[in-house]
Amino acid sequence: MTHLLKRAAAAFGILAIVCLTLFGFAAPAMADNASGTPHLILTLKDGDVDIQLMPDIAPKHVERIVTLTNQGFYNGLTFHRVIDGFMAQTGDPTGTGMGGSNLPNVKAEFSDTHFGPGIVGAARSSDPDSFNSQFFITFADAGFLDGQYTVFGKVVDGMDHVNNIKKGDPQTGQMDDPDKIISAKIVYK
Repeated sequence: MTHLLKRAAAAFGILAIVCLTLFGFAAPAMADNASGTPHLILTLKDGDVDIQLMPDIAPKHVERIVTLTNQGFYNGLTFHRVIDGFMAQTGDPTGTGMGGSNLPNVKAEFSDTHFGPGIVGAARSSDPDSFNSQFFITFADAGFLDGQYTVFGKVVDGMDHVNNIKKGDPQTGQMDDPDKIISAKIVYK
């Protein structure tokens, strides 16, 4: 009897996979029970920042942000580089600008999206395909970044909280006692 139950369970599992494949259901969406557009919600010292993610223009970057956020990776990380009038950068667990996650780097997904105020971009080294976990939010127009850095989100609420992030040195953006991401989560709207 046990042998028959095991065979039935295996057959049911295969049938479920075939049905999911035929009807276009993706396993991550089923697992996360997600529908709608993903939003990254950052809780900062002054309140929440709602970042609408853009899987239509940077699917691999959005997937990485969602994965790391769901793992709790960004909770408590500092804004280690903040330049007034330019941007605030975070996502490095070492707080030095040199660290990242244990996941492999993500290849660039450049688009024609303009780096205006509140755009979220992928931080990287000189290698365009070196995004791992660090990202930045622009304070002002930064059109000189257009086509050179991957855009994967935009602030849709809470930009005043972003503007209140403690600023660092005008040249390097580094500071003592930087502001932190209190918590980060993904919601679908």
